[in-house]
Amino acid sequence: MIAGVSGSPGVDEIDAALAVHGLALRGGFNFSGEDAAPPGMLDDPARCVLLVGNAGAAHWPHFHQWRSRQRQDIENPLDTWCREVIGAVGTRFGARAVSPSDKPYLPFQQWAIRAEGLKPSPVGILMHPQYGLWHAYRGALLFDVVLELAEASAPVHLCDDCPDKPCLKACPVRAHSAAGFDYQGCLAHVRSSAGGDCMTGGCLDRNACPHGADYRYPADMQAFHMRAFART
Repeated sequence: MIAGVSGSPGVDEIDAALAVHGLALRGGFNFSGEDAAPPGMLDDPARCVLLVGNAGAAHWPHFHQWRSRQRQDIENPLDTWCREVIGAVGTRFGARAVSPSDKPYLPFQQWAIRAEGLKPSPVGILMHPQYGLWHAYRGALLFDVVLELAEASAPVHLCDDCPDKPCLKACPVRAHSAAGFDYQGCLAHVRSSAGGDCMTGGCLDRNACPHGADYRYPADMQAFHMRAFART
């Protein structure tokens, strides 16, 4: 069971239902009275949130199989697939499914930090002690009831013991730095003829991180995400 989610009736079943599609529960927590919780299944604020995501590329074959049955010009196919899968699981277990791309945007990164106790890496992606940078949050399930959940422990932040920070040195245009992410500089580079390596093999800074190598996304998956980024 994913750390931070255990001991509740039905939680194991939810995780198993997601695993059929290569997804998994990625922690969760009960909202407090001080939280600005979004609505659950009803109009009242949700009482609990469970994060859903991927670790490595376990979901990738399932997405490809679904993709082969869809028209090829579908917009944002991965978001569409995630909404379909997570939405069906939510309906089955009495939860409202939400997505990181929903507007107005929900605080997914803050939820993830609270749910799994992770901290951002220098490239902005949350550093996981097992998966490194090779994971993502694809949606969340909002419940109208409080669930019995284990408290998330604070894992070792691997970036603290990484003095060389290779993730800040691989990008030819220094898109990531102590000042933050140069979105426009990165976008201009990957759209240019000089950005071919990024477009086919993924972000050079992200790939320079030594952690979680066993979960590194395959090249075609990284290229898929870079093409989507280049279209923004």
